[in-house]
Amino acid sequence: MRIIAGKARATKLYTLEGMETRPTLDRVKESLFNIIQTEITDSIFLDLFSGSGAIGLEAASRGAQKVILCEKNSKAITIIKKNIEKTHLKDKVNLYEGDYTNYILSNLKEKPDIIYIDPPYKTDYAIRAINLLQEKELLKLTTIVIIETDREKETLLELEKIPKIEIEKVKKYGRASLIFLKRIA
Repeated sequence: MRIIAGKARATKLYTLEGMETRPTLDRVKESLFNIIQTEITDSIFLDLFSGSGAIGLEAASRGAQKVILCEKNSKAITIIKKNIEKTHLKDKVNLYEGDYTNYILSNLKEKPDIIYIDPPYKTDYAIRAINLLQEKELLKLTTIVIIETDREKETLLELEKIPKIEIEKVKKYGRASLIFLKRIA
């Protein structure tokens, strides 16, 4: 796994061993950043369930003003810290070490421009995160929310139940899908 573009281009990242986390495939990451590239510069980018930090660090490398990585797994946090050092992006990256619910409810004070939600597969954490972000009024009308999931149909059905959220597009890559959302008035 590596940074694809920007300031830290071609930097190889440390990854976690085992099955506790599942890194986003390079082709999925490349497609994601091709879609959102024009929105990244000077943005506030929130990467929930950061894993190795690869998605957030890619955003920082490509010009995000501030990247917030949220992760509770202690092994993943160790890897993230190594990757922040290796990419020399620590001036742009804040790491929250804890559960996403605590972060959204107590620590997230600014409204992100882009939110990437890639929870462990086979959980309802993405839906719960969207509901919490709505409840705390942390989504701007211009905020782009992206969910990575292997439960596309179930996730789409649950998202349709959330008021003031619109599904903009869905991109499928093998078993992984990216669901792009926005808040509506």
